[in-house]
Amino acid sequence: MFHPSSRQKSYYILNTIKHNHFSSSPPPPLLFSFTFLATLLATAAVAATAGTSHEGSILFSWLHSSSSPSPSFSNWNILDPTPCKWNYITCNSRGFVSEINILSVPLELPLPLNLSSFIYLEKLAISDANITGIIPPEIGDCTALRVIDLSSNSLMGTIPPSIGKLKSLQDLILNSNELTGKIPVELGNCQVLKNLELFDNKLDGNLPSELGRLSSLEVLRAGGNKDIAGKIPDELGNCSNLTVLGLADTRISGSLPASLGKLKKLQTLSIYTTMLSGEIPPHIGNCSELMNLYLYENSLSGSIPKEIGKLSKLEKLLLWQNNFVGEIPDEIGNCTKLISIDLSLNSLSGIIPWSVGGLVELQELMLSDNNVSGSIPTVLSNARSLVQLQLDTNQISGLIPSELGKLSNLEVFLAWQNQLEGSIPSSLASCSNLQALDLSHNSLTGIVPPGLFQLQNLTKLLLISNDISGSIPPEIGNCSSLVRLRLGNNRIAGEIPKDIGGLKSLNFLDFSGNRLFGPVPDEIGSCTELQMVDLSNNTLEGPLPNSLSSLSGLEVLDVSSNRFSGPIPASFGRLIALSKLTLNKNSFSGSIPPSLSLCSSLQLLDLSSNQLSGSIPSELSKIGSLEIALNLSWNGLTGEIPAQISALNKLSILDLSHNKLQGDLSSLADLDNLISLNVSYNNFTGFLPDNKLFRQLTASDLAGNKGLCAFGRESCFLDNAKALGVAKQGSEMRRSKGLKLAIVLLIAMTIAMVIMGILAVIRARRTIRGDDELEIGDSLPWQFTPFQKLNFSVHEVLRCLVDSNVIGKGCSGVVYRADMDNGEVIAVKKLWPTTLAATNRMQ
Repeated sequence: MFHPSSRQKSYYILNTIKHNHFSSSPPPPLLFSFTFLATLLATAAVAATAGTSHEGSILFSWLHSSSSPSPSFSNWNILDPTPCKWNYITCNSRGFVSEINILSVPLELPLPLNLSSFIYLEKLAISDANITGIIPPEIGDCTALRVIDLSSNSLMGTIPPSIGKLKSLQDLILNSNELTGKIPVELGNCQVLKNLELFDNKLDGNLPSELGRLSSLEVLRAGGNKDIAGKIPDELGNCSNLTVLGLADTRISGSLPASLGKLKKLQTLSIYTTMLSGEIPPHIGNCSELMNLYLYENSLSGSIPKEIGKLSKLEKLLLWQNNFVGEIPDEIGNCTKLISIDLSLNSLSGIIPWSVGGLVELQELMLSDNNVSGSIPTVLSNARSLVQLQLDTNQISGLIPSELGKLSNLEVFLAWQNQLEGSIPSSLASCSNLQALDLSHNSLTGIVPPGLFQLQNLTKLLLISNDISGSIPPEIGNCSSLVRLRLGNNRIAGEIPKDIGGLKSLNFLDFSGNRLFGPVPDEIGSCTELQMVDLSNNTLEGPLPNSLSSLSGLEVLDVSSNRFSGPIPASFGRLIALSKLTLNKNSFSGSIPPSLSLCSSLQLLDLSSNQLSGSIPSELSKIGSLEIALNLSWNGLTGEIPAQISALNKLSILDLSHNKLQGDLSSLADLDNLISLNVSYNNFTGFLPDNKLFRQLTASDLAGNKGLCAFGRESCFLDNAKALGVAKQGSEMRRSKGLKLAIVLLIAMTIAMVIMGILAVIRARRTIRGDDELEIGDSLPWQFTPFQKLNFSVHEVLRCLVDSNVIGKGCSGVVYRADMDNGEVIAVKKLWPTTLAATNRMQ
């Protein structure tokens, strides 16, 4: 558990040690007890006849309670009078077992329950042996024990309080198990205890203040128990012989007790990744033997005490990711043994003290993510052992000192996100071991020093977002170790040199946002490890080289906002790892290659703002991974949207605007994942699919399609499968059927009106009695002659001829709505008297 580290970045690799835990399931208690008892009785009987000691019988029985003991126990013979010559066993001068030392031998057994029989046992060390079960309370009866080492096993349960009876115990090493419960207060009775190692278990509760009685204690390590909580007891300051205090990766809280300043022999204080708060007490300066101070990943605040400067033996000061403020104390320069300083991720201000120039043994100086200002001290060049210099994300200004070129051991130099200016010193090419150089997001000018590409260990060169000009030096091909090369957002001009083909290890190439022109050299295909290529926002021209298709590991290709022309290479279909292809804002022409459907990992395809023509290949629907965006807008695409596009059911964004596409939009109805759709300025016709997306579209998403149903009308949505089927047959068929139906209805209505007119004239001639102006009413006699069987009477009709039932008037009469008693509804037309008269004259 005790693996302190400075803040890690992508350039900084820290080796850690891991403890492996074997696991096994113990046999059922009843069965095990019976088996063990039977074995014990049998071996005891043999021992009685052969003279084997009682201790030997217990050990033999314990070992053989396992189904298959390790071959390394082959000389454990029950016929031997004593176990003193057995492997892993040591006896005292009287022939009694004094030590059991079993290390890294798989046993998969619980500890013997009758340990109290080993009355002369001084050392019990069974480590990394996959011991299971609990620590038996009887261990407290082995009063001669000086060492207990049961580390790196699979022990469970609690630490037995009976261990407090072991007055001679010096080492209690129980780390890397699965022990639970609290640390027993009884451990405070082990007056001669020197080493207490309980780290990497599942212990909980507070640290017992009784541990402060252990005046002989030298090492206390309880880190990695994530449920140990509470404050650090002041009484620990009484452990005057303490050299190591490790409580990292727990829930220890509160402040560091000032009493720790009494620990004159303390060499390592490791309380990182906890919940500590408050300030570092200035009393820490009294720990004159302190070599390692690890307090990172806490909530410590205040300033770094200047008393740190009194720690003349301090080698590692790791305080990163806290809430420290104020300046870095100048007294830090007195700690001449310092090897590593990491104060990153705080709120420190002020300048880098020039006293650091006296730290000639310094290997790591990491001040990232603070508010440090001023310039980089030139005296840093005195720290000739410096390997890591991380100053990024601060407010450092001024020039990069050319003296840094004297740091021949420097491997990592990070100064991005500052206010640095001037040119990049060519002397950095003398840092022969340099592996990572990141000066991005500054105000650097001048050119990229050609000498940097002579560094044979350089893997990362990042100069993003500066004001660097000049051209890309042809020496670039010499730096075969480069993995990441990012020169984006500068003012670099000229052509991409063919020498780039020499970068055989290159993984990420970023030349975006510059002033590069000319073609992309075919030699780029020799960079076979490329995964990301960004050449966007330049003035590059010509066709894309087919050699790009040989980059089998390519995942991202962005050449947008250039002047590329010609067809999109069909060979891009071989890029099966490609996830993002961005070719927008160029002058690509021709059709969209159907072979793009072979890019089975493609998530985003942007071909917008080009001069592409032809139809949308139905093969694109085979790209099942296409889930981010498909943008084909601002081209000259024609034809209908392929019906197969509905297979892109993961797609989020679809833009087909500003083309010449036609047909209806029914094929988009099943794209349930779409959150953005634009089909404006095409020649689409018909109705809109009735789903949530189409009902949320704005007018601008549908504008410019004259044949598309007007936006905002409910009738524009197809709300059932039948209507959807009719719509799919095309607008021409719908118009044809509508016209035919209208003609049929017109003919039928004409015939009906003629018949009704004839009948009305006949009735009128029979009923008119004088005055031509008299309207027909209920008082006039009627003769009703039905030509088919009816379910209503003439009386029912006549009573409906009132003003409230009028539904229309014309030149020949009035039309009424008539509701019959049987529920039928009919229309009745009452002719004007003049119409009747005219009819009579005609007759």
